[in-house]
Amino acid sequence: MMIIGCDFHPSGQQVYGIDTATGEVFADGWIGHGGQELDQFYSQLPTGVVVGVEASGNMLWFERKLAQYGHRLRLGDAARIRACEVRRQKHDRRDAELLARLLEQDRFPELRWVPSLAERDQRQLLQHRDKLVRMRAQVKNQLQHLALNQGQQKKRQLWTKSGRELLAKLPLEPWTARRRDDLVRWLDQLEQECAGLDAAVRQAAEANAEARRLMTHPGVGPVISLAFVLTLGPSERFQRSRELVAYLGLNPREDSSGERRRLGKISKQGNGFLRRLLIQGAQTAVRGDAELGRQYRRLAAKKHRAVAKVMVARKLAVRLFWMRKTQTAYPELVRMRGSSSHLGVSKTDRLSERPASPQDRA
Repeated sequence: MMIIGCDFHPSGQQVYGIDTATGEVFADGWIGHGGQELDQFYSQLPTGVVVGVEASGNMLWFERKLAQYGHRLRLGDAARIRACEVRRQKHDRRDAELLARLLEQDRFPELRWVPSLAERDQRQLLQHRDKLVRMRAQVKNQLQHLALNQGQQKKRQLWTKSGRELLAKLPLEPWTARRRDDLVRWLDQLEQECAGLDAAVRQAAEANAEARRLMTHPGVGPVISLAFVLTLGPSERFQRSRELVAYLGLNPREDSSGERRRLGKISKQGNGFLRRLLIQGAQTAVRGDAELGRQYRRLAAKKHRAVAKVMVARKLAVRLFWMRKTQTAYPELVRMRGSSSHLGVSKTDRLSERPASPQDRA
């Protein structure tokens, strides 16, 4: 069997190929992406070559190219691959050889789950909506700044009909007025675009059975539910809630040794997009769920509201995990909350309090 370690770059790739039957190195060099060099290289190889590469973005075209020639692409965990190299010397050829050696020794840390093309396309829908929503927030902040400079503090009332009329009548200098007019025009356009994307997300979430089940929980709408399903993949991917919490970066940093145990802020070593959505959803969940609201108010009074929001986001992630794992809707989860079963939310929350092990963080 032929295996290739590929250090992928946007402009090209460093390859290191090994024939496992003879131990011969049949490829060792740089292949550019600009011309026909890549097609010539992979087309002349026999079908079934295994290509190992670190998981990264902007390589969908390469995945399709390998499938076209009948080769198998294996995506590896970049952090685990880097941990396999002890020498403090890093360059493209060493990286490609490391990937090939890991494949040869059957130690390649392959990703547990790779989303399908349809799932990746729906992820683009969520990310596109998120970018436009954040752009809309920036435009609104600039308009609020212009109004404040004229002594008009309207806050949310600035977006009502009377607030928009007030904004249009502000006595501004020529270039400031030009900025105001442009921002208002962009805001109207972004509002229209976001409304269309919201409808598309709602339709996609309603068509997904797991997303519909998650939406029964207070604070979880179409965006969070669909993002949770598309980001985490099958429910079997995580065996315990601690693994999920570590994946989302909601577990605390730890620097413990011997009898000393020191926990810090959350690690943020995970999917930032879903973590941010869960924190946003936590602010609504505390108003719809009495237990979460009580825990939020207690921690906010003891420490800070920001810390309390993160705590609720972690508990919300654990609840959604068990709702998927047990195929249980929120009303049933509430009914079983006081039970001693593993479905009880109080017990899963206590499990997630404990720091994850190094295997869980991976």
